[in-house]
Amino acid sequence: MNRIFNFSAGPAVLPLEVLEEAQRHLLELPGVGMSILEISHRSKTFDDIIQGCEADMRTLAKIPADYKILFLQGGASLQFSMVPMNLLPDGGSADYIVTGVWGQKAVKEAKKVGAVKIAGTTEADSFKSVPKQQDLKLTGGVPLVSDMSSDIFSRPIEIAKHALIYAGAQKNLAPAGVTLAIIREDMLKKSPASLHTMLSYAVHAENQSMYNTPPVFAIYVMRLVMTWLLKNGGLEAMGARNQRKADTLYGEIDRTGYYRGHAAKDARSRMNVTFRLPSEDLEKKFAKEATAAGLDGLKGHRSVGGMRASIYNAFPEAGVNALVDFMKEFERTNG
Repeated sequence: MNRIFNFSAGPAVLPLEVLEEAQRHLLELPGVGMSILEISHRSKTFDDIIQGCEADMRTLAKIPADYKILFLQGGASLQFSMVPMNLLPDGGSADYIVTGVWGQKAVKEAKKVGAVKIAGTTEADSFKSVPKQQDLKLTGGVPLVSDMSSDIFSRPIEIAKHALIYAGAQKNLAPAGVTLAIIREDMLKKSPASLHTMLSYAVHAENQSMYNTPPVFAIYVMRLVMTWLLKNGGLEAMGARNQRKADTLYGEIDRTGYYRGHAAKDARSRMNVTFRLPSEDLEKKFAKEATAAGLDGLKGHRSVGGMRASIYNAFPEAGVNALVDFMKEFERTNG
């Protein structure tokens, strides 16, 4: 086995011990006699898995009792539609803060449902920053919804500030296939009875995420990831670890000016580190040589270009150090 350092934005790196446990039990779950890929989602075995996942999640993020945890499908992209379909009342409008292409996509879907107001956007500067609080034009007194796909459980979260948090699992939580939604119970009453069944938060909550067959394997791996997070000190420890990784990488980006960070310094992500080189030709060479050196997935998103190093929870500090060493040598030979 020769595992490389996977900087992909998602599906992304998973904890090695989680992969090893899933591998050990792939043919037969202990005491069950069959694979996790074969068990019924109505079985006691899976009920223990999904309930255990929820319990650990509540412990990790201190999720209040009046919030429901839903295990959904369709990724964050389906949430772009489900949020306004469930929460936007007839004749009402929703404020959107747009800080990137995913925010733009969310607005596009919401406009198909009702009125949308752009409370803040940084599109004019190619989304290199986030709007300042004082510059936001908010309606006020309305439920707060947050897409946390990239940073869910990467640090402590103030759940009670939000009416709804959603996240695709394939970055920090699990393999692709399951989407997490944490929703305050009073929001469930807003789901219209006329809404298509599979698009209703209320239906999924009433059926405990079992209205249809859920993504069993992805939820099983998520259960293992929750155990891994608890074992490694919880969200406080993970937040400190992620900050160290980001500081190390941004420190190299800022060291000489050869590399240029895309985001403004006060808007930098700890999960997705984006940077440019002096030319596109050098960027192509950097990505090719990095892949050959076992540093894969560094090519930037097509909307930004350059490089993107995704260093989610499970990404090891050794991988960040390896990238920094590679960056120094690349600058020495190509600077």
